[in-house]
Amino acid sequence: MKLDSVAPELRRSVTRIPRLPLRPKWVLRGVRALARRHSPGDPVKGVAVDIVDEGGQGMRVYTPAGDRSGAALLWVHGGGYVIGDALQDEVFCSATAHALGIVVVSTNYRLAPEHPFPAALDDTFAAWEWLGRSAESLGIDRERVAVGGGSAGAGLAACLVQRLYDAGGTQPVAQWLFAPMADDRTAARRELDQVQHRVWNNAANRLGWGAYLGAEPGGPRTPDYAAAARRTDLRGLPPAWISVGDIDLFTEECRAYAERLREAGVDCTFDLVPGAPHGFETWAPDTRISRELLERGRAWLGARLTGTTAQAPGEGETV
Repeated sequence: MKLDSVAPELRRSVTRIPRLPLRPKWVLRGVRALARRHSPGDPVKGVAVDIVDEGGQGMRVYTPAGDRSGAALLWVHGGGYVIGDALQDEVFCSATAHALGIVVVSTNYRLAPEHPFPAALDDTFAAWEWLGRSAESLGIDRERVAVGGGSAGAGLAACLVQRLYDAGGTQPVAQWLFAPMADDRTAARRELDQVQHRVWNNAANRLGWGAYLGAEPGGPRTPDYAAAARRTDLRGLPPAWISVGDIDLFTEECRAYAERLREAGVDCTFDLVPGAPHGFETWAPDTRISRELLERGRAWLGARLTGTTAQAPGEGETV
């Protein structure tokens, strides 16, 4: 993908991002170790960070000082199902907690290929259950909790929402999805390999999905809750916000999922950002294009969690 297709303010940052070395195994272990040790910055001032070890999986709990709304967000980090750590979203999660006056719980989960589906989803479900049991001690209203994530984490969040709907009981009030990795059939489209999408291309996508599913992606069917876009009946799911850049590998699958949610009667906002590669809001957070996306996204989430109606400016195609 040519650099001139990238928004000008993102070009310098995107050229500094190396191709993810996801193989051989020793390189993959090195990338994982780096993610566990490296934070992109300190948490926002005025937000306390507590680390909870529940069942061997670490969760980071972000609690803003002062008045809180009583609402919460369960956040799931990205990394193609094979890498990543909750620590990587330290700034994002603490800033969201501070901006909305909510508690944010960011959970880790077991990674593929050592732990294929449904390990990651089971861990995410366990985090939801822990949050519910801990609602009183966290000072949150169990009926005002959203689920969100980025990339593979957004895919897991969307699958968690589906699983919770089928199980009954307390439901998330919203699903907040940044460029969800939601459809394994994209990885099977070999013609996309030639595009060489920035940051996350289809070769990496195929590796991630193959590791997670334990099989070649794009087969005739996948297990329930493995790939959110594979679900045929989307009726009854909570309101959704889906963002993606228009040069992201996931653009087409995100748009299709948003359209299907709407057709099923689900309130869904689709925010398409011009010239934005995958995950731009995480690796170029100080650019105008990233700030405006996060403002729009947090305004939407705040309205679902706290009843506020703040609107944020920006140039994304929000439809």
